[in-house]
Amino acid sequence: MVSGCMDEQTSADVSDVMSFGLPADVGPGGAGGACTSAMAQKITQPRPWVWGNLLTEMRQDLVQKKYTQIPQLSSSYNLKLDEPVKLKPDEVPINRTKALLIGINYVGHKQGVLSGCHNDVETWRSIITKHGFNPQGITVLKDDGQSTPPTKKNIEQAMLALARGATAGDALFMQYSGHGSQIKDTSGDEASGFDQVLVPMDYQ
Repeated sequence: MVSGCMDEQTSADVSDVMSFGLPADVGPGGAGGACTSAMAQKITQPRPWVWGNLLTEMRQDLVQKKYTQIPQLSSSYNLKLDEPVKLKPDEVPINRTKALLIGINYVGHKQGVLSGCHNDVETWRSIITKHGFNPQGITVLKDDGQSTPPTKKNIEQAMLALARGATAGDALFMQYSGHGSQIKDTSGDEASGFDQVLVPMDYQ
């Protein structure tokens, strides 16, 4: 998993993602997330990437543009930083790909309104499609009045649907753009004492 910042940081919005030099055919342009823009600018280049180089160059671009956030990489298995970055392994057929893309601008809220999360979804839809994901296998949640709304219930159901029926050799992808928060860790497995959570559009 790639996260836009450290737990104690905030991942910034960008007013114009083209300032990161994204190709014109990647996403709708306009506002977007700084991490999405930095990562998209790199992986759309015709060059091989390994995780260490990708994160280092993303960080360099963010620093040059005066962003303080530090992208993070976490994995449930022993991932080496010299491993190639593959959104979809070459041997995985298109009919064994699924994705979930979530963008929440918090439309109608009195505080915490964002501007680039819907655009991030479209940027990632374009990128993963170019990398061999089946467009028919992409589920989108956005609070844009047209898509399935990203409520707590809908996000949970969509995450379960993404994993349902998955077997070894499938390629699954999930992207989230929106607010994150922290709650007290009750299991004792977090050194900070807090768990990280997503903030749905119907948060209380």
